Amino acid sequence: MARIEGAHSAPTLEDVARIAGVSRATVSRVVNGGTLVAAKTTEAVREAINELGYHPNKAARSLVTRRTGVIAVIVPETDDRVFSDPYFPQAYHGALQAFIGSDVQVVLAMAEPGDSPSRMVRYLESGHVDGAIIVSHHGPALAQALAHSWQPVVFVGDPEAPGVCYVDLDNVEAARVATRHLIERGARRIATITGPLDMASARARLLGFQEAMTEAGLDPSTYVEGGYTSESGGVAAQLLADHPDLDGLFVANDLMAVTAMNIVQALGRRVPEDVRIVGFDDAAIGQHCTPPLTTMTNPAAEHTREAAEMLMELLAGGTPANPRMLAHSRLVVRGSA
Repeated sequence: MARIEGAHSAPTLEDVARIAGVSRATVSRVVNGGTLVAAKTTEAVREAINELGYHPNKAARSLVTRRTGVIAVIVPETDDRVFSDPYFPQAYHGALQAFIGSDVQVVLAMAEPGDSPSRMVRYLESGHVDGAIIVSHHGPALAQALAHSWQPVVFVGDPEAPGVCYVDLDNVEAARVATRHLIERGARRIATITGPLDMASARARLLGFQEAMTEAGLDPSTYVEGGYTSESGGVAAQLLADHPDLDGLFVANDLMAVTAMNIVQALGRRVPEDVRIVGFDDAAIGQHCTPPLTTMTNPAAEHTREAAEMLMELLAGGTPANPRMLAHSRLVVRGSA
């Protein structure tokens, strides 16, 4: 496992582009031997390279042949979240499975959520890896920074940037299904605990909840923001204090949902008789609580395997036939709803 840091001392493509007065993409084409660049522009780029002492890295010179033989799974999350949320080990396992039988090594690289996108771009273009799968990200800044990079990347989760390949769950529809299930089981005063709202998945799940509630003629406005962590499920206490008549709860992941269920029960409410609860992710923890958690599937390993297949096409110089793939979630009914 690597941590992304200290990769900013050597001159970068951005530095060359600034000195030459051209775009990063143009510098990339010159570095990779492209022929569709004017001679004058090529000369300007080469002069900037000489002036800065920039050395084109191995990944840039061998984009198709993958001479490094290393692919990174990059997770811009805190250590605590990566090692406590079962989603991430599953995602990494899926990437490992995709490259079984090849000479490719798959490394896990972690970065803090607030790290500069340019820092992560420098890591990817440093020559250590041939491409990357980005699992989890906060906002579009990283994808926008990578959109014009020569380095092949595929996101798991909507990157919110045009031209970037990704695999994602249909989070809006999944949240609709979860919320409709609560309604069909008789819940009427329903709230949701969201994920961090700087993430597209959290906003999509909130939207699906609100759409299902509106369709049923119910109040869609009751929600509180969580953080996709066990601890953030504790906001259920405030929800019940503010809405003592609450009889349904859709929680945007299972870690939060199990904590929320424990709080609901500790406050003297029965699950599912008084409060019905649906989670998200189908994590193992949801099968071992009492009652077992009704949830939506979110097969992380399948998503990273799909992302790896897209990445292989990019590494081979091709373009994926479907650069944006939406997978479907299914409802797993257990005792909590």
